[in-house]
Amino acid sequence: MQTIIVYLNGDYLPVGEARVSVNDRGFLFADAVYEAIPAYMGRCFLRERHLARLARGLGTLRIEADVAPLAGVGDELIARNDLVAAEFSVFYMQVTRGAAPRTHAFPKEAVAPTVYAFAKELVRTTPDRWERGFGAITLPEQRWARADIKTTGLLPNVLAQQAAVEADVEDAIFIREGMVQEGTHNNVFAVLGGEVTTAPATNHILHGVTRAFTLELCAGLGIPARERAFTVDELRDADEIFFTGTTTEVRPTVELDGRPVGSGRPGEITRALSEAYRRAVAPG
Repeated sequence: MQTIIVYLNGDYLPVGEARVSVNDRGFLFADAVYEAIPAYMGRCFLRERHLARLARGLGTLRIEADVAPLAGVGDELIARNDLVAAEFSVFYMQVTRGAAPRTHAFPKEAVAPTVYAFAKELVRTTPDRWERGFGAITLPEQRWARADIKTTGLLPNVLAQQAAVEADVEDAIFIREGMVQEGTHNNVFAVLGGEVTTAPATNHILHGVTRAFTLELCAGLGIPARERAFTVDELRDADEIFFTGTTTEVRPTVELDGRPVGSGRPGEITRALSEAYRRAVAPG
């Protein structure tokens, strides 16, 4: 079995040898941000946008760390883990405030951030599975008010995703005061009257890199698209629903809360956007 190599604080080492302090604030408080970049045949896709979002998150939390070197770390991890020829993989990185005696306020004296990263192969959705479509449920929003920060504090997301698993569907959608927000680990879109609609990029959702790219694809294909607040009732009456994300790509939802979405099959707009996305990420 191949040894998995990870990156920790400047070193590349086998995953079994990686050690993080029990006083690390990422462990104690989820005082950390993370980022995940998709890679196709070893090539990271939209890397600069992902690193820019990581830098924004670090700046918001006032964690001093330089994200620029992480571009090279990703390439190195992909190479060391023999992922250059992998159809689909992900480069994950996480930066915490560092290790310090436990207290809620920031450490009085500067500490070095903890920087951890890994790369692993993913199983891409097959065409046959995509054609069958996926299911989702809606759940009341229980997250904090800064979902735009990609923090490692994901317990509400974990509980919501577990609820989806127990409902035998793939996704859960957060609903805040009757308004659609996003999924547990991806952004959600609805096709309403021929218009692609997604929640606005406020503090209540993650400003998804794939979300923004999908809106650009809509513009390129001449598909009407708008960012606006919309209700759960509108979602339930949508002609099409799909999710976007680093590992989700563009994925159709054909069942919501036990009821079919539209025709109960992936819709034409979802199909067009998925095909355009796959063309964009294809090597060459």
